[in-house]
Amino acid sequence: MLRFATPQAARMRSPGAALRAIAGVGVSRHHSTTASQDASSVKPGGTFSSQAALPRLPIPELKDTAARYLKSLEPLLAPADYARSERAVAEFVSDSGLGPVLQQRLQQVDRAAQYSWLEDIWLKKAYLEWRGPSYINVNWYALIGDNPAFPVLDSAPRGHVSEVQIQRAARLITHMLEANEALNAQAIPVDTQKGQPMCMDQFKWQFGTTRIPRMGCDELVHQYPSTARHVLLMYRNQAVKVPVYTAAGQRASLVQIAAQLVQATQQVDKDIAAHGARPPVANLTAAHRDDWSQARMLLEQDAGNRASLASVDAALFGVCLDVDVDACDAADHERAMAVLAHSDAGANRWYDKAMQLVVLSNGRVGVNCEHSPVDAMTTGRLLMEAAAKERGVLRDLAPATGLAPPTPLQWNVTADVAEIITKARSDARDLAGDLRILLGGVADFGAQWIKTLGVSPDAFFQVALQAAYLRHHGRPVATYESASLRRFLHGRTETIRSCTADAQAFARALDDRDVALGAKLELFRRAAATHTALTAAAAGGQGVDRHLLGLRAQLQSAAEAERASLFVDPAFAQSCSFVLSTSNVTPGDMFRGGFAPVVADGYGINYAMDRKDIKFSLSDWRPSAATDAPAFRDTLTRTLQDLHAAGVQALSSKK
Repeated sequence: MLRFATPQAARMRSPGAALRAIAGVGVSRHHSTTASQDASSVKPGGTFSSQAALPRLPIPELKDTAARYLKSLEPLLAPADYARSERAVAEFVSDSGLGPVLQQRLQQVDRAAQYSWLEDIWLKKAYLEWRGPSYINVNWYALIGDNPAFPVLDSAPRGHVSEVQIQRAARLITHMLEANEALNAQAIPVDTQKGQPMCMDQFKWQFGTTRIPRMGCDELVHQYPSTARHVLLMYRNQAVKVPVYTAAGQRASLVQIAAQLVQATQQVDKDIAAHGARPPVANLTAAHRDDWSQARMLLEQDAGNRASLASVDAALFGVCLDVDVDACDAADHERAMAVLAHSDAGANRWYDKAMQLVVLSNGRVGVNCEHSPVDAMTTGRLLMEAAAKERGVLRDLAPATGLAPPTPLQWNVTADVAEIITKARSDARDLAGDLRILLGGVADFGAQWIKTLGVSPDAFFQVALQAAYLRHHGRPVATYESASLRRFLHGRTETIRSCTADAQAFARALDDRDVALGAKLELFRRAAATHTALTAAAAGGQGVDRHLLGLRAQLQSAAEAERASLFVDPAFAQSCSFVLSTSNVTPGDMFRGGFAPVVADGYGINYAMDRKDIKFSLSDWRPSAATDAPAFRDTLTRTLQDLHAAGVQALSSKK
């Protein structure tokens, strides 16, 4: 989603100002070096066989979006402010307003776009133009379930790799290589939803994909089919090229991959012992994007640096072996999530890789992923499948013949680059210290019981969240939930504006002793039904935010921006300042994700509605005087439990 997130950035750049500043759409397909895949290369019945049958994302009718937008403002505004917004919207959509002009321009973009009018606009405006650190602000993280076959160590020696760390890393690398081979062979089945095929294009961007810093606007580079022969290993803040295929394309066996990892770590240990720590170039990926861009341009003046950067960019994915983590941080799930999010001030990560496996020395595993090319649920599918395979029996391959040894990447770091690295490290430490990550949930009920109430589990959580926030903070706020647009060609996400008048009506009634239980449950069911309808509309391309983004992207001058009454109206910035940023990533047994809040005074909430329990992660910014993640976690948990108790009582009274 749109990232205007850090406490530092929020003070420098308000969401409203940033959104109103949008103009122009002159971007190429994903700023990418990918070669297009023509119809003749699509395998019948394969992964991409349904692409040609997918509908294009529609452009909603202007007045329909305006009506949905105004509806979303109802719970947020006082009557006088709402009346002002009504006038602003009416002026915008009128025949003499700017809305029809922008709509016509957007329709021209749609006619010219190969796949989708939204695709390049979204990538550029939501991600690649973001200039703050993408580390924490754009990247997401997840904890992968522990594996009984690789018991988590009670303690592991700091500064040294462990056997379980190497073995678990090798096993997961193997299964991710299998996934890439299946994608290259177009052997992964097409995802479906209610019998309808979903777009599979994002899977092309899972492997061999890297975000490249460029002044003003980054780019993505990748290759599909992804045929690189190596992965990128990060160990003790040093980058190592680790071949996992021979030059002829034969995959290394599990035993060989483990041996490659051992050899790579020994090379780094020996080099540090002999020469001291090398400059941590990878820390630059946690820097402000223009600082990193400047440093990369300086690095690229050296031929050896160019070769090292090319190796990083082409690597299939990253693998981070963390050995400089406190034992208590690795052992505790909540602290381990923080390690996955930002490690020690951004150390031992190349945050621009689309996917990095992170293996702690006690054997616990997670991921850190750059969000620009792929949505979390798409990557999550591959990771959950790899985690499931890891628990099964592996029939290992025969050893590959002619496997090249690992190669630590060499860097020629000038004083100017070293200064930028030092600054990046300091800034990353400050940002990591500001982020607070907590885990929560309820264990005594889940999706199975919720369905007995006749509501969807997702709607249950979202309505409960509105009630919890009102209980704790005393006011409604703009709320973001992501809905998938993958039923459309090259679809990404749309916003579900979950703060509704119906949800607020229930939230106000929940603690009102004068409202009978039956009336409260009726209000709850109405709010849940409203949320379900909004979800269906958003997933069907009839949301609010992506259309408004597309219209804003057609503004051609500052004078036009001032005439765009809908966007100039203060309510627009307020409604886009998502104090509650949420994402449903179900199931959560093997994959527990998280992300940072997107505004300075907000929360980031990732949740999973599993069959018998509910899990969530919660984040906020410590410097904010408006948030209190520990207390809000308690309020949210209590609200979920109160809803459960009310539902149990109501169901019992019917017997």
